[in-house]
Amino acid sequence: MKIKAKRKLITYINLLDQPMRFSPFVFSRNFLLWALLGIIGGLIAGTYWIALENLMHFLAFFDGWQVIPTMAAAGLLAGLIIHFFGDPGEIDLIVNNIRFNKGRLNSKNNPSMVLSSLLCVASGGSLGPEAPLVQVTGSTGSWFAKVLRLKGEDFRSMTIAGMASGFTALFGAPLGGSLFSLEILHHKHAAQYYEAIIPAFVASCFSYIIFALIIHLGLAPVWNLPTYEMHDKFDFVFAIVFAIAATFVAWIFISCTKFLRSIFYKLQMPVYFKTTAGGIILGVIAFYFPLTRYFGHHQLNQLLSANFSVPFLIAILVFKIIAIAVTVTSGWRGGFIIPLFFVGATLGLIIHKLFPSVDPALAIISCMAAINACVTRTPMSTTILLATLTGFAYFIPILFASLIGYFLAPRIPFISSQMNT
Repeated sequence: MKIKAKRKLITYINLLDQPMRFSPFVFSRNFLLWALLGIIGGLIAGTYWIALENLMHFLAFFDGWQVIPTMAAAGLLAGLIIHFFGDPGEIDLIVNNIRFNKGRLNSKNNPSMVLSSLLCVASGGSLGPEAPLVQVTGSTGSWFAKVLRLKGEDFRSMTIAGMASGFTALFGAPLGGSLFSLEILHHKHAAQYYEAIIPAFVASCFSYIIFALIIHLGLAPVWNLPTYEMHDKFDFVFAIVFAIAATFVAWIFISCTKFLRSIFYKLQMPVYFKTTAGGIILGVIAFYFPLTRYFGHHQLNQLLSANFSVPFLIAILVFKIIAIAVTVTSGWRGGFIIPLFFVGATLGLIIHKLFPSVDPALAIISCMAAINACVTRTPMSTTILLATLTGFAYFIPILFASLIGYFLAPRIPFISSQMNT
């Protein structure tokens, strides 16, 4: 043993005597591939976002009663695209493929996903573009891995890196986007694919740069929360209380979604009938409550800057939950993370209106964190994402609220493919 230790010491001394050099990692083949994948992901996300913004501006001209036939027509067209071009699936399919299909995401249904989601999101559906972007950029990562003949965890890591690049581009949070792409895969095994952390982070950083250059994205927070002022060192206790209330609302949303899903399933109608029916319902809701239209990216700032009454906020909360549930269950395509943030912000404002002594920023951020963590089971990435998107500098209240939502979530996850097998 002494001889081995002596040899190791001599080897270490010899290494110290060598001249200092750059780590070969920065100039390695893998790093360049992850960076290239991130650049491509940023280009895809930037192109998608520009197309979405232009289509949204065009369809926004149809307001008032015209929103009902507009959303019905968009639902019909999206349903026909899915019927003839193939069903691209939802987030459950992505998670299943990463976990059980060796990380392979098929790109053959990307045209269907892109076209249908553009119609659904731009016309005013209550789902955002994060799921389509994750599918398209993730399948691009799979294509990369296939071309390079990667296998095993290297293949899966490339797919996850592609997913992270798409998610990061939309939210402008490289660390949160990287972690979310891992955490969403399995709520009990966020570190199961730890080998993909660095690839995801590298791809996310490059994707963020490209996306920011394309759409002129700044470094400022996306949502303008009121300035938080710590009133007591135990403010995190209030965050827990607010999180419990938000978790209760999350359970209502999950129950509403399951109920509507069972109704649409029993009807056994073609997908274009379901999407048309969903469009009519969403159009009626948007007609009476225009703030519930769209996925909430821009509407959240409108909500925060206005001074709405409690009854109006309660109506917005109820009908936004219904709108998200209808969008999810009627075959419309998109992601529900930003809409859930909108619901959480609405609930936080209601709590502040009912109890004026409550700090509005603390109530809003706690509810946003808890409801998203409860539904998606991603407490770590939710904490980082919200801190980045809102500029809320105090991590502890967000973390406590996220953990409350995570641990009080239903036994059967909303994303069914997160179940243990």
